[in-house]
Amino acid sequence: MRLHNLKPAAGSSKRRKVVGRGSGSGHGKTSTRGHKGQGARSGGMNHGKGFEGGQTPMHRRLPKRGFVNIYRDEYRVVNLLRLERMEGVTEFTPEIFIQKRIAGKKDKVKILGSGEITRNITVSAHAFSKTAKRKIEAAGGKIVEI
Repeated sequence: MRLHNLKPAAGSSKRRKVVGRGSGSGHGKTSTRGHKGQGARSGGMNHGKGFEGGQTPMHRRLPKRGFVNIYRDEYRVVNLLRLERMEGVTEFTPEIFIQKRIAGKKDKVKILGSGEITRNITVSAHAFSKTAKRKIEAAGGKIVEI
């Protein structure tokens, strides 16, 4: 087998439909576009997502719902299980969380109580859950709220 002998598999490729080449071709006159209307015009089939043929689109017919509190504090959540796995670190600060890629520079960190902590650690974070506080202090650790 050589490159000049290669052919696509039978039925896998089709010829392009040639339109607008006279009435004898079977695709003359309107060139398979029908009569008048948007679909017959150039660029007529390119309308945006949600376009409903000129009818007011669904997303504009339905009423707005809900409310977004722009003053809400968003926290990056860290569980005690994750702190326990980081051996060799006894003091957890926002800088450590950034360095370990747990949180970004502008993220606030909240410590949650999922998992157990068995060693004495100091944790500085923006917020703590009640169980996290209880477990850290029970293990002899210290909490610093920023």
